[in-house]
Amino acid sequence: MAVHLLDRIDHWGRIAPEALAHVSADRRLTYGELLDRSDSLARWLEAQFPGSRAPVAVTGHKEPEMLVAFLAAAKSGRPYVPIDVSIPAHRIERIVESSGAAVVLTPERIAALCLESGAEHESKGGRLGGLNRVEGRDPFYILFTSGSTGEPKGVVITLANLEAFVDWMCAEHSFRAPGETFLNQAPFSFDLSVMDLYLSLVNGGTLFSITKDEVANLKKLYEALGRSGVTTWVSTPSFAQMCLIERGFTEAMVPTLRRFLFCGETLAPETASQLLERFPGAAVWNTYGPTEATVATTSIQVTREVLERHSPLPVGREMPGTRVFICAENGQRAPEGERGEILIAGPNVSPGYLGREDLTAKVFFDDAPARTYRTGDWGRERDGLVFFEGRMDGQVKVNGYRIELGDLEANLRALPEVADAVVLPVSKGGRIESLMAFVVPAVAREGSEFEFSSRLKSGLAERVPAYMVPRKFRFLEAFPMTANGKADRRKLTELI
Repeated sequence: MAVHLLDRIDHWGRIAPEALAHVSADRRLTYGELLDRSDSLARWLEAQFPGSRAPVAVTGHKEPEMLVAFLAAAKSGRPYVPIDVSIPAHRIERIVESSGAAVVLTPERIAALCLESGAEHESKGGRLGGLNRVEGRDPFYILFTSGSTGEPKGVVITLANLEAFVDWMCAEHSFRAPGETFLNQAPFSFDLSVMDLYLSLVNGGTLFSITKDEVANLKKLYEALGRSGVTTWVSTPSFAQMCLIERGFTEAMVPTLRRFLFCGETLAPETASQLLERFPGAAVWNTYGPTEATVATTSIQVTREVLERHSPLPVGREMPGTRVFICAENGQRAPEGERGEILIAGPNVSPGYLGREDLTAKVFFDDAPARTYRTGDWGRERDGLVFFEGRMDGQVKVNGYRIELGDLEANLRALPEVADAVVLPVSKGGRIESLMAFVVPAVAREGSEFEFSSRLKSGLAERVPAYMVPRKFRFLEAFPMTANGKADRRKLTELI
């Protein structure tokens, strides 16, 4: 019988209570503290809200108390809703309201409640109350993503979804248990963080969080990385690309690194190539998956051979027990090599959106024996590998031509001179009149910007129709990033 995820985490609190579970700035949390405090807070939640299974909203920014609250909610049978304080206040209010949260917990309140509940527990002779923890298809967490209307929508992820993902990743990577240190770059409100958080906790590892203050100060960031002891790097490709700007970002800075795990964005071949060169002892993995399918669904190790054979890079093969297939416009599976919508069916697929049966019915359906999700992503299959080609809704119309921005960006990244690219529409009078490409060069620019732009246009024209070639190019050392570590398209729009 499979061991419950919570038992796998609590196990380390019992056999290695002094081991570090979390490091965030100058804060430390041991596995013993995580076990005791999450138990205490779970008892408080059960006493305060008996019979209720309403979600628990947890706000903060990578404080150890957030981990305590996540586990406490699950131990008391409630899903948690992680909310990073970098999110605008009005959006936090909308998320709390939409989630129907019974309580909003801050790090300060969590710390106080753990002390209060722990003292009360001791005064009663250490008797545990009857806690009905999250099981099987019960919601484990709810992540809110942007909706097309601007209103946040809550993606429900069950314990079974999460365990399917964790079991796959643990089997694929054979993490040392204990002994791993996982980099936590993404805030806990972004599903990429689930990868490092739970892979670390079930393996008795140390989660090493990079805070927003460290990201804002590159000197502090590199100092933090240098002392991190990180063995498994989990981040968006944009974050790694930013780090690569520093020539000292090499194996000498982080000698313990054994693997890079990327998700959340397209991994550019040049980024992967530079990492293999600077960190010869580390493997580079590319993964793909939407929040609705629990972090990631496909993966591939990006070797030199893969780089030589593929540009853009594939996102790999599906996890065991899950089917990823390309659906043509007629609703049938697309032939090999033809583009269509990526569909995912398997135990990692969410039951749907919280309280939004209308949205759920549009993109989720039951296709025996598995729950299936229409991703809204373009993709194709070649040689048994899945290739992601951008969002289906990332389409613009320029001079009567329909252009997929994701498709254009992928072709730009395929040029040897380009490390990363974002293409945005340029509007005038409410009409899109041209396209502008923001490019992070992969090589030192020779000649003027005009000459470099001309070379890129010529290279791109060999890959796409002339009407798709952007009129203007702008070159940056790195893209501005959102709190989630993705290219900030809104800020780039301000540079047009």
